[in-house]
Amino acid sequence: MTQTVIVLDFGSQYTQVIARRIREANVYSKVLPFNTSINVIRKLNPVGIVLSGGPASVLVKGAPKPKQEIFSLGIPILGICYGLQLMGTMLGGQVKSSTCREYGRGKLNILSKGSLFKGIPSKLTVWNSHGDCLVKLPKGFKSLAQTENSDFASIENTAKNFYGLQFHPEVEHSEKGKEIIRNFLFSVCKCTGDWDMEDFTISAVGEIKKKVGKKKVILGLSGGVDSSVAAALIHRAIGDQLICIFVDNGLLRLNEREQVKELFHNHIPGKLKISLAGSLFLKKLKGVTEPERKRKIIGKTFIEVFDKEVKKLGKVDFLAQGTLYPDVIESVPIDGNPASLIKSHHNVGGLPKKMKLSLLEPLRELFKDEVRDLGRALGLSESVLMRHPFPGPGLGVRVIGSITSRKLKVLRQADSIFIEELNNSNMYHKLWQAFCVFLPVRSVGVMGDERTYENVISLRAVTSSDAMTADWAQLPDKLLRKVSNRIINEVKGANRVVYDISSKPPSTIEWE
Repeated sequence: MTQTVIVLDFGSQYTQVIARRIREANVYSKVLPFNTSINVIRKLNPVGIVLSGGPASVLVKGAPKPKQEIFSLGIPILGICYGLQLMGTMLGGQVKSSTCREYGRGKLNILSKGSLFKGIPSKLTVWNSHGDCLVKLPKGFKSLAQTENSDFASIENTAKNFYGLQFHPEVEHSEKGKEIIRNFLFSVCKCTGDWDMEDFTISAVGEIKKKVGKKKVILGLSGGVDSSVAAALIHRAIGDQLICIFVDNGLLRLNEREQVKELFHNHIPGKLKISLAGSLFLKKLKGVTEPERKRKIIGKTFIEVFDKEVKKLGKVDFLAQGTLYPDVIESVPIDGNPASLIKSHHNVGGLPKKMKLSLLEPLRELFKDEVRDLGRALGLSESVLMRHPFPGPGLGVRVIGSITSRKLKVLRQADSIFIEELNNSNMYHKLWQAFCVFLPVRSVGVMGDERTYENVISLRAVTSSDAMTADWAQLPDKLLRKVSNRIINEVKGANRVVYDISSKPPSTIEWE
């Protein structure tokens, strides 16, 4: 039986990163709402529980808390940030609002290695994000580490196997964070680390068969990694009960439709329908500038187009989507957790309340790299699996401001040049994502002896492992110079190119 570590979600934007770090250690993790019943937890028979961080304060009335009985299950528990403070207060300690709040990088001084810091240097740079701190330890606990402003930056109760970290080991910015999590998994929880994507594939195929039965499923195939892997997985489970539909919404990259047809023909056996709906999308988006409204319009229109296709196909019961964990956590609170909304994705927040189809989202607990591993297990080629992510709303959120066919044409040509040169310089596969953005500003230029007044294109390229955090890529000067020169000379309507050097956080990867 697969060992499971439960992550109780208190609304942290990094909850899914915790789950990802656990899976990287070949241990299966499952995210559940913070108020999950003890009976449900017992049925899952977890070998460990992690209490995530969260935006709330334990000092506020009504702050989210787990069931008190969780501390009587005899299961190892790790509290992270808000999770540490919860554990502290619920077991008899005391938390106060800090005089000096800790946000961003901080210095951790380890006083006692214990199980968590086995093999870890005594001084680390870690990532903090809290305004409260534990000031009195619960009975049976001792301090393992300190920061400049906290005497209890890490705590442990070895008799109960309870541990706490005031910082966030799950994010890339924390030194040795992955090793600390692994110490909890293997030294404390005694995990065997034998879970892999083959296990997920077997489980997912079984769940799809059980949920779908003999009914029909349609899936919006975009040609991207997520929808392609979802299609391959669902097809393995139910075969010809799956019908894939490609919607040309007029917001695609250059030659996208032809590429999708080739992909489907070569890699995903089954039925493919193509719907040409570009004029409908552009009509509904005319004059719309607000990003969230764009996303909602595109999402709603997408479903409307699907409804029309459904009528042509007879009775269809399920709409399948390649929704991933990052899509969910950035769009809507999962299962009612207290997460703050960042932005909606058209395949999450843009769905109408009264859908005619039931949703099938077999990838919604996976991260992008895990989806790629799943695709490999399903036999998809690297050319498909290593394509950069492309947003559901397409170029609709890369044309900043109002959308017109002219702006889309300029953006398509510029984006095609950027991607071509990244491939020519062998940089494409070193990046998480790269694309162009059409900016709603015009600038003066000189071409030949004539004055021009044209648009600005921004280049965006980032490195990341999970899209939850990302750094801007330091592309070679020679490459940037060539891309800029080609865009200005070859794309009519663009006379200036800039490069976005902002990271996530505080920015997002996409501009809208």
